[in-house]
Amino acid sequence: MTSSQNTLPHDMTSRWWFYPILASLALFLVPLLLLALAAILTYPTLPSLESLTDYQPKIPLRVYSADGALLGEFGEERRALVKIGEVPDLMKKAILAAEDDRFYEHGGVDYMGVLRATYSNFTSGGAKQGASTITMQVARNFFLTKEKTLSRKFNEVLLALKIEHNLNKDEILQLYINQIYLGQRAYGFAAASQVYFGKNLNQLGVPEMAMLAGLPKAPSAYNPIVNPKRARLRQMYVLRRMHELHFIDTPQFEAAQQHPMVARHGNQEFPVKADYLAEMVRQAVYERYQEDTYTQGIKVYTTIRQQDQAAAYKAVRKGVLDYDQRHSYRGPEGFVDLREGNSEEDMEDALQDVTDGDDLIPAVVQEASPNIVRAYCKGGQIAEVHGEGLKFAQRALGDKVALNQRIRAGSIIRVQQTEKGEWQIVQLPQVEAAFVSGSPHDGAIYALIGGFDFNRNQFNHIIQAWRQPGSSFKPFIYSSALEKGFTPASVINDAPLSFSAEETGSEAWQPKNFDGKFEGPMRMRQALTKSKNLVSIRILQAITPQYAQDYITKFGFDAAKHPAYLTMALGAGSVTPLQMLTGYSVFANGGFRVAPYFIQRIEDAKGNILSKAEPIVAGENAEQVIDVRNAYTMVRMMQDVVRHGTAIHAMQLGRSDLAGKTGTTSDSMDAWFCGFQPTVVGISWIGFDTPHSLGDKETGGGAALPIWMDYMAKALKDVPEAVYSMPENMLAASINNNGQRDANGGLIEYFYKENLPPETAALSAGKAQNEAVKDQLF
Repeated sequence: MTSSQNTLPHDMTSRWWFYPILASLALFLVPLLLLALAAILTYPTLPSLESLTDYQPKIPLRVYSADGALLGEFGEERRALVKIGEVPDLMKKAILAAEDDRFYEHGGVDYMGVLRATYSNFTSGGAKQGASTITMQVARNFFLTKEKTLSRKFNEVLLALKIEHNLNKDEILQLYINQIYLGQRAYGFAAASQVYFGKNLNQLGVPEMAMLAGLPKAPSAYNPIVNPKRARLRQMYVLRRMHELHFIDTPQFEAAQQHPMVARHGNQEFPVKADYLAEMVRQAVYERYQEDTYTQGIKVYTTIRQQDQAAAYKAVRKGVLDYDQRHSYRGPEGFVDLREGNSEEDMEDALQDVTDGDDLIPAVVQEASPNIVRAYCKGGQIAEVHGEGLKFAQRALGDKVALNQRIRAGSIIRVQQTEKGEWQIVQLPQVEAAFVSGSPHDGAIYALIGGFDFNRNQFNHIIQAWRQPGSSFKPFIYSSALEKGFTPASVINDAPLSFSAEETGSEAWQPKNFDGKFEGPMRMRQALTKSKNLVSIRILQAITPQYAQDYITKFGFDAAKHPAYLTMALGAGSVTPLQMLTGYSVFANGGFRVAPYFIQRIEDAKGNILSKAEPIVAGENAEQVIDVRNAYTMVRMMQDVVRHGTAIHAMQLGRSDLAGKTGTTSDSMDAWFCGFQPTVVGISWIGFDTPHSLGDKETGGGAALPIWMDYMAKALKDVPEAVYSMPENMLAASINNNGQRDANGGLIEYFYKENLPPETAALSAGKAQNEAVKDQLF
């Protein structure tokens, strides 16, 4: 065999290398070609980007105060749209650090990120790191499901490329910032900022920005309200990334790490509590716009003044808790056996279903003695209660009470932190209270608190509670008497009376004064100041219940709710606090009836005004329902109630322009104070939903007046004192204690010109007439 026969041809040797190369190329190119073909076929079927460029999210109804504070919102989703230019630079950088630090460098798909994630997942032995860019997340959230399949991921990549081709980077980031879900029904960072921190984006600090930026990855797992520990870990990761990327410097990084995490708990996402008012707005708007109410971004600006509402809320809470402190501690709300587990997780589990009560924090007692109680509070704080903080529940710390009423390790109790930072044991009150204030000028409502806690009881006592007004109704009876010729100087006998069942309309009645004492003949002014029941009844006898029943409708009361019996003199009919606001406004504004209103204007999502209030105004287009002289006389008489009578504690406010009337019903079932100053009227009420006695010593002056005072102290802080000017056709005259005109009497009284009583020297001429009046009144 020759050498030429043993040697393969040169071209055959070349082919030997060609086929493996060709096969390798085929293995590489065919998938790429198939992928390209799939992309070419799929791209035309991708969703249109119109929903991105013309983004119309479901925006909830938002309710604002007159000064622009958010009071409430209603809708399936919490949203607040912002322009990219309005987002703080550090907020944007926090988002990029957490989600996509190469966002401004890649074209929608971060191939380096994919390689990095692949390597990380391979070396860690599992899929722990993703490679979704912000653009891919926008594509997924707008158009695609969250199923983890290759086809969905392929569509996501193509859609991301399409988005990048049609929108610039800032437009894409703005979409992401506005539509990403961040837990607590919040969509977008602006909404989440309000929900978690009660702030606008431009008010956030670096730690808060990092917290929000960490949420998109797992909104539930990293929710600072539900999972504070995991949220803290995620926050630290975002801060480290911001530091590594030089978005924040070392001092900022270290300061942020030390900053405590404080997220809002419960229903605290609005700067001021106005749940009852917000619900009134929701009902009014829904009646007009139906389901569009919750999706079209309607904005309602109310008449509520933020500072007034905050003052009223605080006043009601304090008034109710003060009342509760005057009565007995009922015992712990429940018990958990700490032997089965006393870790932080066990404590949180035990408190999971315990309702929040704003600042009345549920807690599990870890140790208890007569001198100190140590308790784990919902959310992780430890409360140590001692000294004055134990006083209310002191009896429950002894061993002489039943086991279910005893505070011991495992007891579920309520604690509250005072303004001084000290802890005290409290309880959820059973009593209810309400407060409303408004302008006597046009009826605008400034503050409305419908109950102690909206989350526990949605019954709005301001508009839904029909209660007996008690003595707070007497001014309307006295006002009607002025129209029948009575004057503040008229003398009426404070002496016992008794009536048959026929006269009362129900059963035999022997009325008494609150203190059980009778003082004999006294002037009408004195009788109102001292809230004398027998005098009020005699006045009503004189003018007739039928006349008074018709007269009170001038103030907005329903005649059918006030049967024409003598019991009307003591406020035995039914009123709502809102009606009392309307009624007392007539006195405060000089005799005009104005209608209370709470919606100032309604706007659409673009700020166009859909409707605007056109209130009737005292002195302009409001009806004058009582003589201005009547209103002035009643104001002067009610000023004496504050200066010398049942509301004398209001003098602690240091003002001389306050007027009003206390009210306490039979058996102290309701306590009222209705009072005013020329610029604001306030009505406070306290009682049980199922009527029973507040306690023998509880009165309008003791239980309801402090609420009114706490509110007025803030509402009138910078308001100058007013002077009530005497109207025309009235005269001031000197009288004596018997109500007779007497130049040396030493008392000044105010009279209608036509009702000016004669001088003392001329009394004999009218003796017969005066005797007839005495027979009638005494």
